[in-house]
Amino acid sequence: MSDLLLEPTSTAQWRQLVTDAQSSARQRLDEELESYLVFLLMRFTHAPQVVMSIVALDYLECQLAHGKVRHERLREVGDRCLLFSGLFPQLAQRRHVSADYYVNIGQGAYAELSGTLSHSVGSMYRHLAQGFVLLMDVLQNMRRLGSQQPLLDPLHALELWSRTGSRSAWTELQAASTGTPIVPENNQPH
Repeated sequence: MSDLLLEPTSTAQWRQLVTDAQSSARQRLDEELESYLVFLLMRFTHAPQVVMSIVALDYLECQLAHGKVRHERLREVGDRCLLFSGLFPQLAQRRHVSADYYVNIGQGAYAELSGTLSHSVGSMYRHLAQGFVLLMDVLQNMRRLGSQQPLLDPLHALELWSRTGSRSAWTELQAASTGTPIVPENNQPH
C-alpha cells in the first residue's frame, strides 16, 4: 500500500483509495467496475445519511414505481447495498440479518435493472450484479487500510464467505483461526 497522499481532486483521491484497496486485496477490478465504484464513493460523500435507510422497504417500494423513477430507485438500492456490505458490514449484525442480506438484495436490484434497460446500460448493471462480491471485497479492504481491526467476527466472516465466496471474508477467517472451515454441500459459495 502506498503512503496516504492527497490527490489534486476528490476523484483522484477516491481512485487512489480504490487502487490501494485492490492491491491490498490482491484483486483487480476492470475499468468499468473501478470507475463505477469511484463515482459511487463520490456520490456517497455527499449523502452520508444513506446508512439510515432500510433497503428491504426501499426495494419493495421500487416494485411499485414505473419507468425512470423505478430505474433510479433500483440503482439506489443496489448502490446502498454495495456500500453497506463493503464499508459497513457490521450493520447487518446490528440489524440482525444475515451477512449476505445486502449482497442478495443489491445483486437482485442490479440484475433487475440489467433486464429492463437498453443493451449497453443493461450490460453494465449485469456486470455490477456479477461483480458485486468482488466490489464488496475491495470496499472492505478499503476500510481495512491502515487498520488492524477485523470488520467481521469469525462467525459472520464464515457466513459471508460460505454464502458468497467473499475473499475478504476468507482472509478474515484465516486471520482468526488456523482451522479450515467446512461448508455443507447445500451452502457452497457461488
